[in-house]
Amino acid sequence: MRPTHSARSTVSITVLALALVACGGKQPSVAGSNKPALASTVIESVRMPLERSVDGTIEAVNQATVSAQTSGRIAEILYDVDDVVPAGAVIMRLKGTEQRAGLQGAEAALTEAQARNSEAATNYQRVADMFERRVVSKAQLDQATANRDAAAARRVAAEAGLTTARAGVGYTEVRAPYGGVVTKRLVQVGESVSPGTPLMTGLSLKDLRVNTYVPQSIVMEVRRLKRAAIYVADRRVEATKITIFPEVAVQTSAFRARLDLPSGALDLAPGMYVKVGLVIGDADRLMAPASALIERSEVTGLYVIDPKGNLSFRYVRPGHRFGDEVEILAGLVAGEHIALDPIAAGARLSAESRR
Repeated sequence: MRPTHSARSTVSITVLALALVACGGKQPSVAGSNKPALASTVIESVRMPLERSVDGTIEAVNQATVSAQTSGRIAEILYDVDDVVPAGAVIMRLKGTEQRAGLQGAEAALTEAQARNSEAATNYQRVADMFERRVVSKAQLDQATANRDAAAARRVAAEAGLTTARAGVGYTEVRAPYGGVVTKRLVQVGESVSPGTPLMTGLSLKDLRVNTYVPQSIVMEVRRLKRAAIYVADRRVEATKITIFPEVAVQTSAFRARLDLPSGALDLAPGMYVKVGLVIGDADRLMAPASALIERSEVTGLYVIDPKGNLSFRYVRPGHRFGDEVEILAGLVAGEHIALDPIAAGARLSAESRR
């Protein structure tokens, strides 16, 4: 018995449903091909910043040399080169025998000045009362007034001397002005120092910037757009601020520029060389997902799928990376399909080659 029209329709629907389940919701194979489909994407031209590449040097925003603020002999050095120092930490101590003796003397002088001031104030009040009763002369009142004012002035001077003495004792403990890394130690334990003697140099790795030079031919575009980025390995980091100095550097005949970087954005060190991309306009770029690229020896390539579903490995020349995508400078044209999973594509191509 031949199946009826209704039965043939039911069988067709069942086969179609099974086919959809087998595909798992993925894109079907290219028309005319019975090969399983690979996850792919179409290479398209994207409008991206046009950059001029120049060299730059990393430097720390905060870097300083700590100097002695009092005289003494180095008693202890608590940090050395390459040590990380918290902000406000004691990095060095001086023998403060003279400073502590001066503090004790200042405290005694203040105690005496306070007693003299209290005595002079009491005597003035007594003489003033007697003058009102016309028991003493005006000259005696004037003398008591002068003694009171002089005692008050000596008390103020003693208080200032005590403040200075306390600061002198405080200066025997040299503290870090901010958190950072020690780059130079300039003294040894036991060495005598005086105010102004350099002790230790350090810098902060939290805030970094880049020094570079902008060629005269593009300085107007860079000033107008005020956009730039640095490239470190496969990372691209936008500068937060661009400062262009108003005069041409004699050595390079270019304008010196400074690029501020995001705080804590990269693992960089002052003195490192980086590539700087100065934005001078926009341009069309071919962009491919970075995960689709694969490196073989010293070259880079990806898997291309032709209209018939045939798979091939093609070498390309990558450019700068923008987030999760990489610019393709050569090897591809807009509209081509590439495999998103290079591992799966490589396995399929290997299997086909063994047939």
